[in-house]
Amino acid sequence: MARLHEILIEYWPHLLLVISFVASVVASVHAAMTKQDVRAAIAWVGVIIFSPIFGAFLYLVAGINRIRKERVSARRAHTLYSQATIDKVMVHDVVAVSGPQFASLKILGDHISDFKVLGGNQIKMLNGGDETYPAMLEAIRQAQRSIVLQSYIFDHDTVGKELAQALIEAHNRGVQVRVLIDAIGAKYSHPPITALLRNAGVPTALFMRPVIGLRLVYANLRSHRKLLVLDGLHGFTGGMNIRQGFVTAIAKEAVTHDTHFQVSGPIVYQLMTNFAHDWQFTTNEKLSDAEWYAPSTTEFSKTGVALRCVPSGPDATLASTHSMLLGALAVAQKHVRIQSPYLLPDMALIAALATTARRGVIVDVVVPGANNLKLVNAAMMAQIDQLIMTGCRVWRASGTFDHSKLFTVDGGWSYVGSSNIDPRSLRLNFELDLEVYDRVIAQEIEAKVDAIIAQASLITLESVNQDPFWIRLRNKIVWLATPYL
Repeated sequence: MARLHEILIEYWPHLLLVISFVASVVASVHAAMTKQDVRAAIAWVGVIIFSPIFGAFLYLVAGINRIRKERVSARRAHTLYSQATIDKVMVHDVVAVSGPQFASLKILGDHISDFKVLGGNQIKMLNGGDETYPAMLEAIRQAQRSIVLQSYIFDHDTVGKELAQALIEAHNRGVQVRVLIDAIGAKYSHPPITALLRNAGVPTALFMRPVIGLRLVYANLRSHRKLLVLDGLHGFTGGMNIRQGFVTAIAKEAVTHDTHFQVSGPIVYQLMTNFAHDWQFTTNEKLSDAEWYAPSTTEFSKTGVALRCVPSGPDATLASTHSMLLGALAVAQKHVRIQSPYLLPDMALIAALATTARRGVIVDVVVPGANNLKLVNAAMMAQIDQLIMTGCRVWRASGTFDHSKLFTVDGGWSYVGSSNIDPRSLRLNFELDLEVYDRVIAQEIEAKVDAIIAQASLITLESVNQDPFWIRLRNKIVWLATPYL
């Protein structure tokens, strides 16, 4: 041992050099062979090579997809709805409910998502926490058989404790309850809400615990999905986390805005199936009993809104939302409206937006005036000129931060849910969105976006260039780190 100790002391620089070289080569080869985005591959290889040992360690922690595709993406062959019910509500022609240009978009979605477009649904847009949380609380208190809730952030604050208490009360009266929170999102408040739920006996799990316990806010492969399903019949989904900052009475003039959606009908089966897969992946428990789904005898009217779930993530559904957005821009004929809190489109999306605008389609893009992520906002501003130069109208919203993710085309089709338009949402996070083939809801969303635009300021090349040089340089430097944001 003494001799070994002497050797280590004498030769440790050489050993460190060898370890660094081997680690860098292995990590670089892995990045080059597994990354499908050339920008991400180049960025990671650069970090690995120019940051010996640390770069390889960072890649090990944040750069490797440890999720096996077949485990996450496998779909159940059976359905708890009768085939007659599915056939009755399946939408084969969206032209009547949405418009002729969306027929090809539906075909695209059929290839991208395992789910079909189903009619017979109801959908209601909810504005912020003032409308969303009371509706969720009422639904939880009325649930009779089962409740599942999934969220990226579920804070241990006034709103979080009220929702947790409602879940606990449901559990105590015999309702089957399951709660799934992202492992990183659960750390946004202390103590985490999980302790309150688990101590009351509510089955609660954390999705994808960080490697070796590291608390990295931007750790990769997060579940960004938000959904609530009750009795297999009623559901909520959209972009809202569970935080008191979304409630006007609590946050007052600093309230964060957002948009959520309440749904019922056969679409709830798709929401429940998404949760069941994530829950099984996390806990190995299968939620296949009838109590989690609507009864097989449930009848749905073919009238109503046509909807489809589009899950996406770093598995077999990789780039699903990216492809849907490209398809929607390709079929647009009159007007595209986009609202996103974090707008960092890749070159393919920038090119698609540019082509759409140059075809004469009005493209309105709304970004927050006040952003909760300063680095993301800096990167956004660094590339915003690429949209403006091609004819897109980019608007900076007034007021406090707006977390809404809304996308509409020609007053007939909408795409809503948890996805931002940034590399993290489009490639790394597990997201859940809804395709909405309906003129009424599309026009309601358009009216909401237009109201924001009416109070917004137009971002021009002149206004961007008026920023001091050091700010524009800072933005560009941050923009270079986009693959890591």
